[in-house]
Amino acid sequence: MIQKALAQKIVTEVRKLIDEDIVIMNMEGTIIASSDPSRIDHLHEGSLLTMQKKQTLMMTKLDEKKLKGVKAGINLPIFLHQHIIGVIGITGDPKKVAPYGELLKKMTELMIKESYYIEEKERRARNLESFVFDWLELREWDDSFIHRAELLGIDTNVPRQAALLAGQTDGLHPLIHRFDLQHSSDVIVRWGHHRFLLLLTATDKGNIEHRIIEWKEKIENLLHTPVRIGVGSIVAPTHLKQSLRQATRALKAAQSETDIVFDEELTLEMIIDDLRKETKQELIKRTIKPILQEKELLETLSAFFAHNQSLKETAKSLHIHINTLHYRLKKINELTALHPRQTKSLVILYLSLLFLDKEPKES
Repeated sequence: MIQKALAQKIVTEVRKLIDEDIVIMNMEGTIIASSDPSRIDHLHEGSLLTMQKKQTLMMTKLDEKKLKGVKAGINLPIFLHQHIIGVIGITGDPKKVAPYGELLKKMTELMIKESYYIEEKERRARNLESFVFDWLELREWDDSFIHRAELLGIDTNVPRQAALLAGQTDGLHPLIHRFDLQHSSDVIVRWGHHRFLLLLTATDKGNIEHRIIEWKEKIENLLHTPVRIGVGSIVAPTHLKQSLRQATRALKAAQSETDIVFDEELTLEMIIDDLRKETKQELIKRTIKPILQEKELLETLSAFFAHNQSLKETAKSLHIHINTLHYRLKKINELTALHPRQTKSLVILYLSLLFLDKEPKES
């Protein structure tokens, strides 16, 4: 069955090549697209004969009088996978338009095949996404789940590790078919806005890292936008959700300087990720709340940590005299009761500032 939108698109494209009117009929003989809008939704009896005979038919002036909805011209059956799915008609002198017939028929069939192929890929992508979602949520696998895996060609017996790839552009998802999946059992699906989820067959870290770097470079070259990747640990196929949680945590930790992160490399980030949002906000309240409105002091503290507590480098980056820096650090101490040069206070200030960057600011 040809969809109306696709049929009209074909008519529009074909009309660019010839000046004659074009119509496309569905299996019921109804005109579903036409260069003459007034003919749409009308019965075309000539197309019914064309489908019945399964061959090209010439429509004459005499046929116009005998057959409903017909105009002189040529009718050609449209095939998909050796089955008729509709008819395309070209209005005009049959002898004049006949030379265009086979060419336009082939062009139409190619456009339909392309659309069918795209729809099939999209349908499989949706089925795959639905299956992966269930895979992550199901605690026990039943026969139905195993059967779905077999239909999709997914091996649910091999150990895997999850990897989340995130970009910053709407052009990311169409690139899903550009991935060179090394193993036939690898799985890749769209996973939310601007993300892919890869369920990779377990192999050594060096091999996985090499492949991920290649994917990252390919996408960045195509889209000219940075890509971040978080990778979870290798798990049994029944514990895939654990690897996804780790990949999500690793992706959060990935920054522009370190844009590929393996969860096994994380240390402090593990603790930060496990803390509740409310706990983080409460720590901010108890520590740096007095300086939340002091932009200059917050920038100073941030620069202080960015330069590993080096007074010289911090002052240089802020373009201030070192005495001014001492004054600002003293001010922070006075307002928060935390001394930036004492270890415990330093850790508290660092965490508070870190949480402030990741959580909504509250005053």
